[in-house]
Amino acid sequence: MTQPPEDPYLPGRPDGGITVDRYELELDYRVATNRLGARAVVLARAARRLDRVALSLATGLRVSQVLVGGKGPERWTHRDGRIAIRLGREVAAGTSLRIEVSYGGQPGPVRGPWGEVGWEELQDGVLVAGQPDGAPTWFPCHDHPADKATFSVSVSAEVGYEVLANGRLVSRTPRAGRVRWVYEQPEPMAPYLATLQIGRYVRVGTAAGQVLVPPRLRTAALHDLARQPEMVALFEDRFGPYPFGGYSVVVTDDVLEIPLEAQGLAVFGANHMDGRRGSERLVAHELAHQWFGNSLTVARWRDIWLHEGFACYAEWLWSEQSGGWSADRHARFAHARLTALPQDLVLGDPGPDGMFDDRLYKRGALTLHALRCTVGDDAFFDILRTWTGRFRHGTVSTESFVECASAVAGRSLVLLVDTWVYRTALPPLPTARPALSADRPAAPASPGR
Repeated sequence: MTQPPEDPYLPGRPDGGITVDRYELELDYRVATNRLGARAVVLARAARRLDRVALSLATGLRVSQVLVGGKGPERWTHRDGRIAIRLGREVAAGTSLRIEVSYGGQPGPVRGPWGEVGWEELQDGVLVAGQPDGAPTWFPCHDHPADKATFSVSVSAEVGYEVLANGRLVSRTPRAGRVRWVYEQPEPMAPYLATLQIGRYVRVGTAAGQVLVPPRLRTAALHDLARQPEMVALFEDRFGPYPFGGYSVVVTDDVLEIPLEAQGLAVFGANHMDGRRGSERLVAHELAHQWFGNSLTVARWRDIWLHEGFACYAEWLWSEQSGGWSADRHARFAHARLTALPQDLVLGDPGPDGMFDDRLYKRGALTLHALRCTVGDDAFFDILRTWTGRFRHGTVSTESFVECASAVAGRSLVLLVDTWVYRTALPPLPTARPALSADRPAAPASPGR
């Protein structure tokens, strides 16, 4: 058991001294007033010998009580987004800790380099978009992508609203004008991937999972999402088995700048469902994140190309499969565009301001296409299936990808990846292998997350 190192992209996190095994959240929420009353149980272990621990929680939420092992600790404080807890005695590495936090208030997003992230009120409901540092806007956590845990989330809200959290719906209990929803997420999950979605939706079962959608958008959304089963089949063939127990899509009644993924689900705005599949590449992108980002999660944010580059390449694979441009044509189009842009981005360490730069998405996908052109289709897709299988529900890095790819290909790929990932100059694309799909015109657009 090792505590993840501090990530310079999120200074000050983690400093908790713990690794978390499980979060148990009990939330009581009033939609009309955006009022949250909550209790969180954090089941953790000491990562080293220590006499104090810490969790992240937005300062806008007020903590009323902290217990450790059912008793009050020697001392605790909540300031600057951090709950600091003095245990009163030193504990050895590996010691189990049960930390209970009672808190409440009016949650809201955190503002930073990536805009507003975390808890967000809609016109009539809520969404949570936690990537990369929004989890503490609604629950106390050890906010690091490498510290995955299982989750249980109980939410009480007014009758008339659908409530969705990660994992499987265990129970739904109406009582006195309110409904208590309980979700269980058994696969380990990074805190930023935890989400809560509340709205006046209809819940529709489909062959690919369930869709929560406002009644006025039902027809358009079901049409635009109708090819998800084919996407799942393609991605399972290329990437390996779908890694979770189910998949949900939420379509808000609000306009969203970009779609968002969380573990086991994706969120689209009303503007993404036009009834003409105008955003279908984004549907593929968010679905692909279930393999790349959610099951396989970077240990450090500097390696985010392992999420976004792979999801972008999945868009190209879906285009190739569904009668659009081949992946090779997408790659050469993207390469030509990047050649005309500034060559100042290091894919493997883009800095906080570059994490969601469109160039990172495209150059990440180009790195994979260069690998595919170099080793051939059989070896390339064998690499991807081995990669997702070996690190299923785990954490990954560029170094572990290079090691895995080289082992499967039977040759060192260090130089190829280094050229694409750690140098600013854009390398030329290798010559394409034959047997790529027929093309038809398609218009590339901006990325999703």
